[in-house]
Amino acid sequence: MQVHSFLHEDTETYTHVLADADQQLCAIIDPVLNFDPKSGTTSTESADEVIEFVRRQGWELVYIIETHAHADHLSAAIHIKDVLGGQLVIGKYITEVQKIFKQIFNFDTSFRTDASQFDLLTDEGTTLNLGSITITTMHVPGHTPADMAYVATDSEKSAVFTGDTIFAPDVGTARCDFPGGDAKTLYHSIQRLLALDEDTVMYLCHDYPSKGRQHCPTTTVAAQKMGNIHVKDGINEAEFVQMRERRDATLEMPRLIIPSVQVNIDAGKLPEPEDNGTRYLKVPINAL
Repeated sequence: MQVHSFLHEDTETYTHVLADADQQLCAIIDPVLNFDPKSGTTSTESADEVIEFVRRQGWELVYIIETHAHADHLSAAIHIKDVLGGQLVIGKYITEVQKIFKQIFNFDTSFRTDASQFDLLTDEGTTLNLGSITITTMHVPGHTPADMAYVATDSEKSAVFTGDTIFAPDVGTARCDFPGGDAKTLYHSIQRLLALDEDTVMYLCHDYPSKGRQHCPTTTVAAQKMGNIHVKDGINEAEFVQMRERRDATLEMPRLIIPSVQVNIDAGKLPEPEDNGTRYLKVPINAL
């Protein structure tokens, strides 16, 4: 098993490439589309870096995995699929998020809320085969109803791709105040992750390092249990929920939530061009 991580500095997002190098097969997890909110300009620069890496290795892309519908960056899944192929994977509970945000954005009846925009839907315990690597899905709601973690195992080691459920020990945990989020649910989801073997490597979707620390894509279950500022050993459910709800009440909405969510619940597809050839995103006023 190999994992290669690429940092998108603007959103502090990690895209991971998981590979069985012997069989030349790989998966890309949480790819990022560059988006400038000031001008509304997109580019594929960051995704193309990942694409070029995969091509240099001579690997076949089997899966493009989204851990959830991100609220802090636009997905580059469609671009990567167009270039490299592969099946677009997300958790089946994305349908709940689609229904919530279809109402918020007042999408018309052409917007599908059955997740048919994606190729493969995962549920708790779903397994995906990537050569000698088995990828097992864990449903870890709380940040959103649809969050999934993906546990990759081969004969040598295990790794888990956590999405936004948990961050580095000095950063803590995901917020729970988005529509459909719940702090109590998140606490129990995190406890399931912390029940994995202590030497399991956790691959983070984001890192927001404290002063003096460089960005890092990984931590371990043991490090989280020992030092996560929100959920280390000894912090109970009630303490966590109180902390999380108080903290969430002080947070601003993510800078890119409005463009990100409406694109990502549609599998990363940008809106169709209007009659003048331009694509438009909607901005709900006083709705979030």
